[in-house]
Amino acid sequence: MLRAITCIDLTTLAGDDTLTNVTRLCHKAKQPVQEKYLSQLGLTTADIQTGAVCVYPARVADCAAVLKRIEADDTRAHLPIAAVATGFPSGQYALSTRLEEIKIAVNDGATEIDIVINRALALKNDWKGLYDEIKAMKKACGKAHMKTILAVGELGTAANVYKCSLVAMMAGSDFIKTSTGKEAVNATLPIGLIMARAIQAYWLKTGFTVGFKPAGGIRTASQAIQWLTLMQETLGPLWTHNDLFRIGASGLLTDIEKELHFNLAGTYATDDLFPMA
Repeated sequence: MLRAITCIDLTTLAGDDTLTNVTRLCHKAKQPVQEKYLSQLGLTTADIQTGAVCVYPARVADCAAVLKRIEADDTRAHLPIAAVATGFPSGQYALSTRLEEIKIAVNDGATEIDIVINRALALKNDWKGLYDEIKAMKKACGKAHMKTILAVGELGTAANVYKCSLVAMMAGSDFIKTSTGKEAVNATLPIGLIMARAIQAYWLKTGFTVGFKPAGGIRTASQAIQWLTLMQETLGPLWTHNDLFRIGASGLLTDIEKELHFNLAGTYATDDLFPMA
């Protein structure tokens, strides 16, 4: 369960996001588990943090400022800031504005960009057009890692999911991601297996490793363990660490904390015992 915590992109993507709740998010990401539980496990707060925080581009500068203060006297690794971009969640915007959104987010301090593809290109089998758009987005990311959201619930067929996975990787994606979390169907294990098989095929063919990020609907510790198991059994142990595996989630961390409490204290706990910060 602690491994799962280190793979979480702790996320807030709400229309009422403000400096206040983004500040709480950053503090929680840097110290996701209360000290009393870590001490019982023989660990300290220096041993664990989430994989990243994930916010809208407008909140990236806030995250960067907050983390600069938090990490001023912190010996732990810098916490990555991920920003959803390119007209999230629909992707139905002009390419020029989507590219500009990436550049603004990177300039404000984002070290990872979660882009969304134009699903219309996939649905009409315009794979060259899709490749060109993703490649342009990768260029706009510069040194920032790029996670490509396929929005699998809107791709129509499993074949399209597989093809989109391959196109995204060929265009330079560092990760492929299932969903925005806003579609009717988001991260499911069968779809995850299809995408993992695509990653495996691409790796065997080219030697390039590409990460995987399921997102949307992953709310319990047992679900997180199922996804880690899928990675272990399909792609191997490299994909059970946060440089190649992330989980996009907002409520998952609280459920993992509750499970840790139950295993250490032997009693059930309510959500209010585990505040965001």
